[in-house]
Amino acid sequence: MTSTKSHKIILFDGVCNLCNSSIQLVIKHDKNDMYRFAALQSETGKKMTAERNIDTSQVDSIILIEPGIAYYTKSTAALKVGKTFGGLWSLLAVFEWLPEGFRNMVYDYIAKNRYKWYGKKDACMIPTPELRAKFLD
Repeated sequence: MTSTKSHKIILFDGVCNLCNSSIQLVIKHDKNDMYRFAALQSETGKKMTAERNIDTSQVDSIILIEPGIAYYTKSTAALKVGKTFGGLWSLLAVFEWLPEGFRNMVYDYIAKNRYKWYGKKDACMIPTPELRAKFLD
């Protein structure tokens, strides 16, 4: 397993096509090698959510863990990740002005329908050998 002390960790739904596409987007824009990834369904994902008492029946699509600081879920996690891309992505900060409850209502609607709209894999994504070091076992 890759060291995570200096990396932010994104836990994601490993069988969701939308989530997998989102992780590919993060990898593409992660110019400073800030992130490591694990599927919620993996042993690492289960361990990390259990350590933080996160109920994955309530949060089953994205969790951002900043080791030693905090963790974020749903819309807050997505916005925090997107803002690190720089450029026009920084404009996502505007959405943080909206109440978190409202943002999460929109987020939950998309999350609830993600399999219907984007499909689902039978198993978690297997990273290419080049990307393997970015994924936690």
